[in-house]
Amino acid sequence: MKPFAYHQPDQIPDAAKLLTSIEDSKLVAGGMTLIPTLKQRLASPAALIDLSKLAGLKGISDGGTTITIGAMTPHAEVAASKLVQAKIPALAALASMIGDPAVRSRGTIGGSVANNDPAADYPAGVLGLGATIVTSTREVAADKFFLGLFETALQPGEIITAIRFPLPLKAGYAKFKAPASRYALVGVLVAKFADGVRVAVTGAGPGVFRVPPMEQALSQNFDPSAIAAIKIDTDGLTSDIHAEADYRAHLVTVMAKRAVDAALG
Repeated sequence: MKPFAYHQPDQIPDAAKLLTSIEDSKLVAGGMTLIPTLKQRLASPAALIDLSKLAGLKGISDGGTTITIGAMTPHAEVAASKLVQAKIPALAALASMIGDPAVRSRGTIGGSVANNDPAADYPAGVLGLGATIVTSTREVAADKFFLGLFETALQPGEIITAIRFPLPLKAGYAKFKAPASRYALVGVLVAKFADGVRVAVTGAGPGVFRVPPMEQALSQNFDPSAIAAIKIDTDGLTSDIHAEADYRAHLVTVMAKRAVDAALG
């Protein structure tokens, strides 16, 4: 690990100013991706800006028709939240499947969403539930936030402060995990709303994506049988040492069916 400056601001504007004024600086939330990257010398930022002292970025609040989760809220807190378990149990279940107890205790929802790892769980939850990403300067719909491999709509100096989730009528999440890392080889979140169904997939490609044919079929008949025959195109899907593209394509349908089962209880 190479030397770097370390800053721990206690106000969001101060953090944003540091981020824009120090060339090649990085934000650190839980550090679950950044710290290993530094140790392997795959990144060598000039400065780290620690967000742990920023006020108001942690906690879960009930908005009636929404739930808002502060960006610095750890996965374990989301998984254990009685509010989340009652209003969006699929989101609590998703959080409980992330990594191991150490990762769930340190990793944060904002850090995971900002990082946009192609095999992370939260992007599927955020996109599948049609959430809104609240930043230090604006609000961004999930459909416009995730742009590709480790790429998001965040602008220079912009910091995620919270994520607001609408309440679905039903939702479920299913994941086929890599045994060592517990990252998703494929994870699928299915959410039913009054105006239709959303299906979001993580792990299968270079970024989280929706599956319109499954959404249309489930909007007509919210049952696993409605999507059993739907085949996923392998173009653009990931092939690596863990799984080939055709296997991931198969898993998308299998995990989507299990997610519907989970939503139906």
